[in-house]
Parts: sequence; C-alpha cells; structure tokens
Amino acid sequence: MFNSRLFIIAGMLFFGLTESSQVLADTSKAGSWATASPAPTERTEVAAAALEDKIYVVGGFSKPNLQNLLKFAISNDVEIYHPVSDSWSATTPLPEGRHHAGIASHNGLLYVIGGFTKSFLSIWHAVQTVYQYNPATQEWRELTPMPTARGALGVTVYQNRIYAIGGYDGKHNSAAVEIFDPETNTWSPAAAMPTPRDHLTVVTAGSRIYAIGGRPDLDYHHNMGTVEEYDPQTNQWRQRASLPTARSGITAGVIDGWIYVIGGESGEGTFATNEAYDPTTDQWHTMAPMPTARHGLGSAVVAKRLYVISGGPTPGGSFSQVNEIFTPASTNAATP
Repeated sequence: MFNSRLFIIAGMLFFGLTESSQVLADTSKAGSWATASPAPTERTEVAAAALEDKIYVVGGFSKPNLQNLLKFAISNDVEIYHPVSDSWSATTPLPEGRHHAGIASHNGLLYVIGGFTKSFLSIWHAVQTVYQYNPATQEWRELTPMPTARGALGVTVYQNRIYAIGGYDGKHNSAAVEIFDPETNTWSPAAAMPTPRDHLTVVTAGSRIYAIGGRPDLDYHHNMGTVEEYDPQTNQWRQRASLPTARSGITAGVIDGWIYVIGGESGEGTFATNEAYDPTTDQWHTMAPMPTARHGLGSAVVAKRLYVISGGPTPGGSFSQVNEIFTPASTNAATP
C-alpha cells in the first residue's frame, strides 16, 4: 500500500523493517529462485501480465523526483520484459497514470481495469476506466467503464470473460464481482464476494476463481488469510482453507494447477513468503521464499516460471527494480 499520509512531496523515501519468511526444510520440494535483469525504473503498486510470452509492467508509483512531483509520482509507464533475451523495452504509456489497477491479457490484447489516480491532494481517487492495449499497433483505447469504481481489486480471466473482484471504492471495501465481455464491450454483475476486501489477489485455477488474502479499508495492520472460491457455472462462492500467512499487497501465479501466493506487507514489515495452494486437496504448502521481500509487486507466468517484478521492499511507499524468477520443483525436474 502507498500510504498518502506518509507521502512527502519533496521526494523523500519511506523506510521500514523487513521480516524474513519461513523456509521449508525439504528444499527439494520447495522450488528455486533466480535473479533476472532488473526493470528500467523503480516502481511499486504495479500491475503485470503476460502477453505473447512477454511481460507487461504497467503503472503504479515511480520513485519520486522533480519530474513526477506534480503527478504525485503516479506512473503511466509501460515496460516490457522479454524472458528469452532477459531484456527490457518500453512501449506507449497509459493514457493516464494509475496505481493499484487490475490487469489481464486475453486474445492477444491487454486490459487495465480500475485503480486509483490523484484528485486534488488525494491519491486514492477510485476510477472505473478500462484501457485496452493492442501490441500490433502499440495503441491504447478506452472501453466501456466498469460499473463500480475501485482500486486495489483483483482481476482474472475465465472462458473469454474478465472478472473484476473486490477492491476499495474510495470510502469502503467493495464486494462487487463484475464481468466484462471483450467481444461485446459490456459488463454484467455476478454474486458478490462474501468477504469485501482490498489488496487481495485473484486467480483462475481449473474451472474456479480464487480470491485470496487482502485487508480491510487499506489497513495492512489487519491482514486477512481469507480464501474464497467462486464457481462461474453456479454463480456461487464457498470458503476454502485459509492462507497460512495472512497477507495483503500480494501477488500470485498459477503453474500446473497450483496457486503460488508471494510477498505482501504488514505493520511489522514486508514478506518474502511463498505459499502454494493445491485446489484438488484444499491444502497449502510452504515454498522457497522470495529472495527480496516486497509488496505491491507484479507477477506473470511464462513457460511455467513465475516472474515477480518491482514492488516495495519496506511497508508503505518504497520502490524497486527487482525481477526474480520462481521455478517450481516439478518444472526443475522436467528441465533438461
């Protein structure tokens, strides 16, 4: 979370404590981490998604400087990581800066949904906007807005629809579940999430959607371990085994049906924690911790590897260029 009360316009950085996560004793099953080429700019509260085997890192907050001071360091940058060459490039910026936005890729296009921007002296103005990026033309266009303005929401794709779940509307947590159809450029409502929260992570695994972790009303002193599963066929939710380490400001990726939940922050520090959920058994497993504890980070899966990029190494407004790659043990074993 980027805490506006602590934001110093002159560009001073925040500081805090970093706490280590637990380490699995049997490292043969814990997976492994590697360090990749760092992002070009230091950012936090970014959105990231894989598109055509590249990873797009969008928006967030940039490290404050004289150039971005009037924008409260809210970024519209779009940087692309190329896993094959371990290199970066830049493309057309967002039409307007966003932080804590939702993101998804579908059918060769990128979608950035909701988030916060500045309004007067506040950086927590929730928006409804939907931006679509076409990599062939490198152009953005604005689509039908989301019915409920919110940021710090979760976004995922299931069967050609984009689901926007939870978040914060500027005054309260939202339980809204709204479904976007890219073919018709329309939105429709679904059953509300049972536990309203923000700074959660939302992923699709198999035929279900999972809303994991988060916090109430932007308060990372009261993190949640709540896990709720949504069935798009029946439009119903049910509770599942809780995240072992209650966290918010997290990210997640799905590899071979397992959900890997990484990072986060609390009042005491940031998390390197990496916990994996197996939906078939409703059980959690402790994985190898991320080398650099962070929150507000983005992630994407390419070739069964989870790339975890940017984010703050200390609670509140801190920034990094870190790019670390997690490979599950099963992928390691299959790699020649």
